[in-house]
Amino acid sequence: MASNTRAHAPLDGMTMVLRKLPQVTVLFWMLKTVAVTLGESAGDLLGITFQLGYVTTALLFLAFFLVVVVAQVRAKRFHPALYWSVVLGTSMVGTEVSDFLNRGFGHGSAPDGIGYASGAMILASLLALVFLVWWRTGQTYDVENISSRTGEILYWIAILVSNTLGTSSGDWLSDDTGLGFRNAFLVIVGIMALIVAAYYLTSINRMVLFWLAFVLTRPLGAAGGDALTKPAAEGGLGWGTAGGTAALSALLLTLIAYQTWHIRRHPLAPLPVPVDRRTGQPQRPNGALVHLGMPLTDGEPIDT
Repeated sequence: MASNTRAHAPLDGMTMVLRKLPQVTVLFWMLKTVAVTLGESAGDLLGITFQLGYVTTALLFLAFFLVVVVAQVRAKRFHPALYWSVVLGTSMVGTEVSDFLNRGFGHGSAPDGIGYASGAMILASLLALVFLVWWRTGQTYDVENISSRTGEILYWIAILVSNTLGTSSGDWLSDDTGLGFRNAFLVIVGIMALIVAAYYLTSINRMVLFWLAFVLTRPLGAAGGDALTKPAAEGGLGWGTAGGTAALSALLLTLIAYQTWHIRRHPLAPLPVPVDRRTGQPQRPNGALVHLGMPLTDGEPIDT
């Protein structure tokens, strides 16, 4: 009851909101690529190697995603392990949704799906619709400065659709175009290099570049996962789904531990209380409120 009263108390210019989402750095992109690669490898491990089947695997991934995303939305500050668990969950669910949409029921190539190209177009249209709703609700597009509950929910919906689109677009590029695994990987690397160059050398909107890169890291990670798990005869290292999943899990945990350590030494600066981008009306914050370095909700004080 006490925290509820504080959350609705009058706010002034010195009231801030603890960050819930990470800043976009090189470490962010490393973690994102490893997380989505692990998502695909884990799907192959459970669905194919362990023969749990498509439906069981999809339900397990969906349950995992729902648990961690609810915990993330309810959290009061940024927790690296929780955040990256949600990103991992979006990759897992996105892979299953993409496969079902494009190939039909089951992991193999099935004639019941709509095809990679159609699936990618539908998902791209859905992502555009998410951004339209995002704009209409008055939220900031700046993914580093989201401090409202509505903005964070839209952020996670966009990430889920983006990772699903990344799976479909990667499958389309490697299969339908005839490029194959290696050439598709090189094309994606080339596009990513152009995005990096555009970020530093042009005035193209930074959020457009962010979401393009976010989508493309999904097929980039899938290509990296195939390089680990596929046999040497197919151009891979031959680690198999179990070995690849174990290696990726260890790498992801190591990077999360490093990010946790780094944030403890250099806490993320809090954000201003969210307001509607168009009307200036206050919005519900997504994190704990702090005032002059002292928390208004449970948690350790931070320097503002």
